[in-house]
Amino acid sequence: MALTIRDMEAADEAQLVALWNASGVSRPWNDPARDIAFARKGPHSTVLVGVDGDRVVASAMVGEDGHRGWVYYVASAPERQGEGLGRAMMDAAEAWLLARGIWKIQLLVRADNARAHGFYERLGYRDTETTCFQKVIG
Repeated sequence: MALTIRDMEAADEAQLVALWNASGVSRPWNDPARDIAFARKGPHSTVLVGVDGDRVVASAMVGEDGHRGWVYYVASAPERQGEGLGRAMMDAAEAWLLARGIWKIQLLVRADNARAHGFYERLGYRDTETTCFQKVIG
């Protein structure tokens, strides 16, 4: 696996959105361009990409709120799944957070996504048995 992990650049956006669509992490009610722009806007979040040559093959959006770190859009190209790209992106997300003094990381997984549950459990993540409430305000 030839993988370079770095902060995304503007030129990566089209490939990144295509990756999210192909890997199934995007949802119709979330505008990827808006999510990307917001994550890249300030110092408390970023979008990490895993690049092989000139192709974006993996991603993780990572941010912190001063207390906890959060990870979203963890994805790897469907034909590259099983190669350790997801683990590499999670390692990079954890390192990004630790460098900012954040020692607790959280993420959301849909209840019906057993494959993702297994992936995160293998990485040492545990279900906190809490309920996440949401309200869209804008």
